[in-house]
Amino acid sequence: MKRLPVLAFLVWVCALFYVGIFLFVGGFLLVRLEVNRTSTCEDVLLPSSAGSGSDFCRAQPRFRRAVVLIIDALKADFARYDRSNLSPHPYENKLPVLDELVASRPAQGRLFTFQADPPTTTMQRIKGFTTGSLPTFIDVGNNFASSAILEDNLIHQLGQAGKRVVFMGDDTWENLFPKKFHRSLPFPSFNVKDLHTVDNGILQHIYPTMKGDDWDVLIAHFLGVDHCGHRYGPDHPAMADKLTQMNGVIRSVVEHLQNDTLLVVMGDHGMTDTGDHGGESPKETEAALFLYSPSPLFPAPETKADPTVVPQTDLVPTLALLLGVPIPYSSVGQVLLPLFPLPGQAEGQGGGPDRAEALWINVKQVNRFLETYSSMAKDIPPDRLSELQAAFARVSAAYLSALQQGEPASPELLRSMQAYLSSVRDTCRASWARFHPVKMAAGLVLLAGACLLCYVLSELSSAVLAEGGVLRAPLVVGLCVAGCVAVAQLSSQGYVDVHWCLAAAAASSEVLFLWRNCRRSNRSSASSQKGRVAPPRLLSAALVVLLLRCASLLSDSYVIAEGRAVTFLLCSLGLYVPLRLNWDGLLLPPPAPDSQKPPGALPGLPAWVVRREGAALCLSLAVLVGSLYLSLAMHACREEQGGTCQPSPFLSPLARVQDSRLRNLHYLLSVAALAGWTHLLYRWLRHYGNLNSPGVAVVAARWLLPGAAVLTGLHWAVGSAPEDAFRGLAELIRLAQSALPRAACAVLGLGAALLWLDPLTVFLKHRAPAGPHRAASAPPPPPRYRASTGISPQAELHHLIPQLYQRIRRSLEDGPAEGGAGEDGRPAVEAYGLGTVYSAPLLLFAGLLGLGLLLLHPESMAPAFLLLLLEAAALLHIHAACSTLSSQQGDYSKAFSVPWAPVVLWSLAATQFFHATGHLPTFPSLQWGAAFVGFPDGHTGTLLPATLVTLNTFSAHILFAVACPLLLFWPLVCEVRWNRSGRSGGGEESEDVVMEMRLRESPQQFSSALLQLAVRYLLVSGAQVLASVCAAAILRRHLMVWQVFAPKLMFEASGFVVGSVSLLLGVTLILRVDMAVSGWFKRLLPDTSR
Repeated sequence: MKRLPVLAFLVWVCALFYVGIFLFVGGFLLVRLEVNRTSTCEDVLLPSSAGSGSDFCRAQPRFRRAVVLIIDALKADFARYDRSNLSPHPYENKLPVLDELVASRPAQGRLFTFQADPPTTTMQRIKGFTTGSLPTFIDVGNNFASSAILEDNLIHQLGQAGKRVVFMGDDTWENLFPKKFHRSLPFPSFNVKDLHTVDNGILQHIYPTMKGDDWDVLIAHFLGVDHCGHRYGPDHPAMADKLTQMNGVIRSVVEHLQNDTLLVVMGDHGMTDTGDHGGESPKETEAALFLYSPSPLFPAPETKADPTVVPQTDLVPTLALLLGVPIPYSSVGQVLLPLFPLPGQAEGQGGGPDRAEALWINVKQVNRFLETYSSMAKDIPPDRLSELQAAFARVSAAYLSALQQGEPASPELLRSMQAYLSSVRDTCRASWARFHPVKMAAGLVLLAGACLLCYVLSELSSAVLAEGGVLRAPLVVGLCVAGCVAVAQLSSQGYVDVHWCLAAAAASSEVLFLWRNCRRSNRSSASSQKGRVAPPRLLSAALVVLLLRCASLLSDSYVIAEGRAVTFLLCSLGLYVPLRLNWDGLLLPPPAPDSQKPPGALPGLPAWVVRREGAALCLSLAVLVGSLYLSLAMHACREEQGGTCQPSPFLSPLARVQDSRLRNLHYLLSVAALAGWTHLLYRWLRHYGNLNSPGVAVVAARWLLPGAAVLTGLHWAVGSAPEDAFRGLAELIRLAQSALPRAACAVLGLGAALLWLDPLTVFLKHRAPAGPHRAASAPPPPPRYRASTGISPQAELHHLIPQLYQRIRRSLEDGPAEGGAGEDGRPAVEAYGLGTVYSAPLLLFAGLLGLGLLLLHPESMAPAFLLLLLEAAALLHIHAACSTLSSQQGDYSKAFSVPWAPVVLWSLAATQFFHATGHLPTFPSLQWGAAFVGFPDGHTGTLLPATLVTLNTFSAHILFAVACPLLLFWPLVCEVRWNRSGRSGGGEESEDVVMEMRLRESPQQFSSALLQLAVRYLLVSGAQVLASVCAAAILRRHLMVWQVFAPKLMFEASGFVVGSVSLLLGVTLILRVDMAVSGWFKRLLPDTSR
């Protein structure tokens, strides 16, 4: 078998897809240009203060101090109080202090809806309400790798003005603003299961700090509400306790306020009904904002014209002017007018500008930023820029004219300034979705070329591997072209753009390979069909289903309902299989043979074989349909689906289930599913005799797999216990929460390592010679070996096949073999498990891997993994039955070739179980709890938690990709043994069931079939990535691009990368097994018989 060429081709094809994805994403998800300039006091110069540029900063501000309480994930609904609600949910009516203050002191406090810009993740929201700028989509990837903010921001301006900023709470602030605080008390924020550490740490320091005099601005960022939502969801008693605690905090802080202090209580984002956030649904973007001061804060009574919804960017200019510091340079926010007095009424309000002056300062700052940004970046349309410049000129002239005449600004002028500010923000929001069309087009072309190359390689796999050295020229040419492009860039630009170097290397290698194989195909077409690319069947059912799947990715409705759409396509293609077999006349027993025709003139199977395979096919279809139907109960709901979708109760961890009986029932169901997963794998290995080997791989199957399952069940039992159930054992439970999953992972890792070390699961049973002993002087004859597949140490003899592998025998023996030990007394050997020598290690590895991935999911997802195993088994048996029934057509030229239909079904099953394990192609649906399995106290870095979350998210892709080679082996595993007399038994004319040893007989076909299967799977997966890329490119100005298509692209591309790496892992394991089998045969044969 050509192991290295197979692996080299697959790595090269994967690299081509990676380059295409990298290039397209680099052109599609560009961050906006940051303007690294800082506002100064001179920039805030009012027309009336000409000649004294620093008057604004030196003047008495409206407020000398400010206390900013950030309650993470304080949803707008959490802050509202409804007196008529007599039976509130745990998250309702828990903050009565806000309603009391607003009702009793309307001039001192007011409650707003705080509108966040997506992505609604903490780091991006902190950037938004400190810089006043708008985030970009790609910023969501930095949520757990916070880097310092380089743009001008409110914290920097406060420090420049000499104000002492004290921070306590979420340590994200310390990463964003290093060395910017007068004093800081950061607490670790990543552990979403910890509801109290951060909050209790703040409460220990906030009141002593407020009583002191060494601060001007106090920022406290509480995390308990957010973590409670992630762990339990909003509708849980723990949320009521946490909100009640925050109510007491606000009440105590109000009591400690002085008259010159402003209180800001705000949430950075909201949360969904499941406690998640990150998207742009109203439940995630609508937070709460409460402003209060012991002194009058709102100069005028509230009117209907006053805003009730405040964008988060508007907080930046508002706080800056209230505290007497310049507005940050890049802010596009608009001051909140109700906080400022009407024109001409600023006296007696404690200092600070009136509404007209505040708007004028705001307009000047925004216009200055617009001019600077437009000169540095050219992404704002020129015509729109001219309109904004003309609008500023009109507003500026009108305001200066009113100022020179000594008249207050008119309401029309104030509305014009507000309209200008809103227009600039809307323009920036639309323009900062910048694209690089050339990179996008290049990435799309590379992906399309990679898909075409996969098809050509799948059709020419045998010829390509037979020729040898086919890949050398494309790789060398690609590297040379990339080097030339790099040199050209250095000479012309002075730097190297990695995007174009990789694109040049990938494109040149693709083109050269396709050109050379096109020439080979043309040469072969004149002489023979061998090595020629066959035209695809345009009406193939598998191709039609794949095209429908790709077309569905261009519709936001189908992407939103992707789980059910993929389930429908998978079920439809599965039901098409027996219909097509019946149409071809292969599902029913053949008619009685014509006595006038010679025997064997018509190929076919005995009637009993057809009936048995047909029954197996129908049973497998029933299992498939049943698994698909049950898996629909595991699907999650998107926010866009609204009330039409009810989230599955299996998605919640057992700790969230309040009913103890229901929790116990879910736990028992999960343990039963876990036991079923382990038992089915063990039973299959035992059935085919793979547990008889003395090798270390059997240790993994017999002991490590069940041991890891037991540890997993114990971990679930500990994790599902309510926090207040065993207070006396809190430390022991905390130790078990980290020790049990780590031990389970260690056991699974040891099993995988042993499997890779010695993957053979074959047991040799020697039989003593039956004849008389030969003379000692006679040279021993070469031994004969009889390989058979057994199923147990007791050798259930009705399954034991004492049949010689005929073709292997020819390479091992000099003459024909007899049953038993031969007349010459030479020993015979029965090899148990040799018929599944390739599939058994792969299945065991997939079982170990699946158990590890299940450990990263909520306990209630165990039934979903059991359904995954049943569905995979059903698909494999459907494929095996179809292969057996199709053999009646007598076409044995592609004996090991896997058709397109099973490959498409396998790929669709991976996507279907991505949804059946509670995942969605949206960022709020990420199961962050996976990062804390075995690490309840959190992490010191981001690599390990990111890896755990990735493994959790793409578990289905990993398992189906690793197990993909089973599609090649399963028809051989389920091989039917029959003879022409129609009986299932021995006989001189019986067909030998050599199972997977047929692959050893034809190593060239084995290599080509394995390569063909792998590239076909990559083609099916890559076609879906190409469809997502096309959807994002074509619909980049669509209303739902950032809510639906961009996240789908990111998840589809990430799933392909993870799945392709997993496929390489599975193929590498097969190559490792083949190497071990070769070594085993070499050790088996003595020198005299080689």
